[in-house]
Amino acid sequence: MDRAGPSEDPLHDLSVQVSEAAEAVVAAWSQASQVSSPRLSALQWEALLATRRRPNINLTGLADEVGAAPPAVSRLCDRLEAAGLLRREPGRTSRREIGLVLTVAGHELIDALLGRRYALFADVLSRMPSAERTRLLTGLLAFSKAAQLAENDRERD
Repeated sequence: MDRAGPSEDPLHDLSVQVSEAAEAVVAAWSQASQVSSPRLSALQWEALLATRRRPNINLTGLADEVGAAPPAVSRLCDRLEAAGLLRREPGRTSRREIGLVLTVAGHELIDALLGRRYALFADVLSRMPSAERTRLLTGLLAFSKAAQLAENDRERD
């Protein structure tokens, strides 16, 4: 965002500050992901996490979850399957439908990633006063809720 000069919009300066502060969170989040083996893209991680949240999700559902076209998600799943992280299984309700399931290696990789993220965040949070940690959590939860509302509104439009 452009910080040149004051804006007529009272939220502009705040949105710039929040965006800049969020960069530290995103950097810490990404740092934990970069040490994984195999190295996966952000979209691949998102697909694995979505599959963990919704076992037996089909390709169309996964495409919706990650915001990508079904053919791209199919190729992404091909790569995750080749890496031994995901497998396709016949659907539970229809033989024509294919469900996606994490393998043991996929679960282990996600657990390792989340463990690194939690440890990295715990280290950073330990350097903050307790009251600041509480305010940070309150603000992030409110931001998350507002982001979900905005997403829902965009989906209706």
